[in-house]
Amino acid sequence: MKLELGVPTHVEFGRGELDRAGTHARELGTHALLVTGRNAARSHGYLDRVVTSLESAGVRATVFDQLSANPRSDEVDEATALARAKGCDHVVGLGGGSALDAAKGVSVTAPAGGSVRELIGETLGPQAPRLPLLAVPTTAGSGSEVTKGAIITDTVRHFRSGIRGDAVFPRTAIVDPDLIASLPRPIMAETVFDSFAHAVEGCVAARADEASRARAHQAIELIAAHLPKMLRGEDSPEAREALCRASLLGGVNVANVSTCLPHRLQQAMGSLPGIDLSHGRGLAVLYPSWLRYTAPLVPEEFAAVAELMGGDTVHDAVGGLLASAGLAARLRDCGVARGDLDRLVDGVTGNLGNDPAGQVDRDYLFTLYAESF
Repeated sequence: MKLELGVPTHVEFGRGELDRAGTHARELGTHALLVTGRNAARSHGYLDRVVTSLESAGVRATVFDQLSANPRSDEVDEATALARAKGCDHVVGLGGGSALDAAKGVSVTAPAGGSVRELIGETLGPQAPRLPLLAVPTTAGSGSEVTKGAIITDTVRHFRSGIRGDAVFPRTAIVDPDLIASLPRPIMAETVFDSFAHAVEGCVAARADEASRARAHQAIELIAAHLPKMLRGEDSPEAREALCRASLLGGVNVANVSTCLPHRLQQAMGSLPGIDLSHGRGLAVLYPSWLRYTAPLVPEEFAAVAELMGGDTVHDAVGGLLASAGLAARLRDCGVARGDLDRLVDGVTGNLGNDPAGQVDRDYLFTLYAESF
């Protein structure tokens, strides 16, 4: 089923769509670089299914499966070099948000030459050279399959930031809800919390509008209704489709109205060597502190979020979600030392003014980290 979501990415949504990957890839070229992580896609059989589908459609597949959980610039450069050496004319990203972001990095780096590090922090126009990209998410959280950003860690300068712009949009996305059935409970919780954060921030961001709030409210309703069931082990096709749809809606909001301070603060965690915290878990650690300061700034919007979640206040509702999902934690529990907080503040990049607090100073950022510590 083709979905029209107000982004340039063509989205094919439905159970069993994974096995049509070759049909969609054939529209992009004849030799794909298939970018994926080290373990999950292979162990669950998704990698073999995609390769089989590509080959059945007459598309050659060269596989790069050496990605970390948070994609690194040296890994993206290695994948890019492989794409150039093999003459790949398009990219297929298979996996969670990290794999899709790495595939986006390859897409925009391969035709331009040089290292992906030269693009981190840049905004690319729609005419920037790129290899067409087919994105196949295996989680329901990042929405990366419909966003125009790719978050990558620069391993030379030791910071994490984004490559952004219309050139980063995937050409096509395949969203097969059955793929999330194999997710372990902790990964399900972390990734769906990312989707939830996209929805909340799509309600309150400075750039939020009536359309983004409508998408956000729908996503929050879907998550509130179905995530608890999935975390209790009550898997169903209906629940999978609901969470994947919520992730898509959140991704469209990211593409159109962007995100707020929690995303900027979490990305800066890539500046700490040895701290390999997933995006969703990092957001979960930061959210209580951010809500404490932000909820009074847009009370009506946060009251609507709480009502959609069945809570009296947004603090109670989100706190309950974090507790039930096993995500209630502090930075100190995640290996961060108090002495790291200044370095985290130094690593914050991107648009800070989209937050309800507007342009903020260093002291405010430090306070959010310190209270999350």
